[in-house]
Amino acid sequence: MSKSLTSQSDQILADAAAVKRRVQMGPSIGSKSRALKREHLWKKIAAIAISIGVILVAAGIVGAIIDGIGFYGVLLTVLAAVVATVVLGSGMKLKVPTPERLAKEPLKVLAGKTEIWLESQRPALPAPAVTLVDQIGVQLDMLAPQLQTLEENSEPAREIRKLVGEHLPELITGYRKIPASMRQEKRGERTPDEQLIHGLGVIEREIASATRTIAEGDADKLAIRGRYLELKYDGVADTE
Repeated sequence: MSKSLTSQSDQILADAAAVKRRVQMGPSIGSKSRALKREHLWKKIAAIAISIGVILVAAGIVGAIIDGIGFYGVLLTVLAAVVATVVLGSGMKLKVPTPERLAKEPLKVLAGKTEIWLESQRPALPAPAVTLVDQIGVQLDMLAPQLQTLEENSEPAREIRKLVGEHLPELITGYRKIPASMRQEKRGERTPDEQLIHGLGVIEREIASATRTIAEGDADKLAIRGRYLELKYDGVADTE
């Protein structure tokens, strides 16, 4: 009975891991978000394994006391393991950070958390913007190692957080507030779709520039140039 029960619980755990691999937020845009997802997956698997282990130990103790738990006891044990797997599998979800939270994330996870937030936004964006979001993911991967060299509360760190934790979310959330029927209407020189694409291109270039500046040892000179003001005064914000 013990071997059968263990085999069944192992299968349940394997099935839970397979389900989790299939149910992702979508393709990762960078290695940092992929690493955070992997870390979350292993935490979930560990929680499920511990829960099943506790259930098996409890079943073993009961079986020792009453000289075996019988067929129905095995059935109830397996059912309890299945319930634990389903509850933990569906309840332990990887949280998507809010735009407000992004600006406060520690530098060591800022790139990954920003990538996860961007991945959650992709379904609402036009195809050219999705391509730029993927490119921003590449730039964030390149920026991440450089962020480890900065002090958390330094001026360069604040500039980076301003760019990826404030201006990037503001650009996308501002675009999403515009009704879909109005996103092709030209206001000024660009439509909202075009303004979004333009703004994402600006941010992608600014992240690349910041990465080079820090890598060259000029972190103290880092200042995100005023080009992002285009996002405020010549961008999506004008169409709200």
